[in-house]
Amino acid sequence: MSSSGAERYYWCLSHHRVESEADMCPGKDRLGPYDSASEAEQALAKVQERNEAWDAEDERWEGKH
Repeated sequence: MSSSGAERYYWCLSHHRVESEADMCPGKDRLGPYDSASEAEQALAKVQERNEAWDAEDERWEGKH
C-alpha cells in the first residue's frame, strides 16, 4: 500500500491489464498510479486524449491553425 494507506492502481503496458501495488510490473512498464482500477483501465484513453490536445496546442503555437 502507499504511505497514505489507500490502494493505488496501475496500467501495465506489457500485460495490458490493471495491476495493484501488491502485484505490479517495473515502473518502465506501467502508467499510474491511479486511485481506482477503473481509472487505471482508462489510462491509454487518457494518454491519447492528452496527446491530441498537446498536438493541437503545438499546431496552434506554430501557427498551423
